[in-house]
Amino acid sequence: MRYNMVREHYGGFLVLLTIDIGNTHITLGVWDAGTLIFSARLASQRERTRDQYAVELALLLQRSAIAPSALVGTVIGSVVPELTAAIAGAAEILTAVPALVLAPGVKTGLSMRVDNPASVGADIVAAAVAAKEQYPLPCLVADLGTATKLIALDATGTLRGVSIAPGVGISLAALSDKASQLPSISFSGGARVVGTNTLEAMTSGVVYGTASMLDGMTARMEAELQAPFATLVGTGGLSGGILPHCLRTFVHAPDLVSDGLRRIYGKTEGRK
Repeated sequence: MRYNMVREHYGGFLVLLTIDIGNTHITLGVWDAGTLIFSARLASQRERTRDQYAVELALLLQRSAIAPSALVGTVIGSVVPELTAAIAGAAEILTAVPALVLAPGVKTGLSMRVDNPASVGADIVAAAVAAKEQYPLPCLVADLGTATKLIALDATGTLRGVSIAPGVGISLAALSDKASQLPSISFSGGARVVGTNTLEAMTSGVVYGTASMLDGMTARMEAELQAPFATLVGTGGLSGGILPHCLRTFVHAPDLVSDGLRRIYGKTEGRK
């Protein structure tokens, strides 16, 4: 979509660039108020410099005819500290505005009943903020990325705790690396539960095993918190292939973390 067409359709300038830096991918979003109008993913490559990322970001925006000058700011959530400065510098090159990096001390509006709130990852905080503000509570967020994270919010929207397990990709890689007779396969989602060949058997174990873990952990968290979840939300790059196989019903919200970063920027910078 051409930039002038975007402005005409949404009635305003593109306002915000969100960047979620994960261990495997960097997810980009451009938001006009509450509407996501552009998204893209880059590989997380720790050896790249600020200038290299600036060039790549500029090319992605140019591909969608989005002028960097149309962006009023950038908000970054990162779980890869060695990439944070390079990406923040790249965003500042493009927008001429220092990026807001989600870190302890940044206003989020999220209460946490955990041992050390400063240790909670930026992706978890952003997902919790977005879920708290748009879904009925109590709420469980399942974030299926490099790691599988289950984020529990109680009836007041307070973050009560998190469970972290190896992600789908890590599980597949471990099977291939540690078992000499098992091949390397790509995750495609869906399989028969009772696999009739090696590839089906591996895919079944990972897909239905992860789905069953989500179902089981949901029940265990509800029992420990002594309250059923009103909403189950799934996000993350691999969620689309797993959630349909869960016995419990999850709302699929692939842009939840990006949306949470947008909301946090609004609280900090006084924008919506």
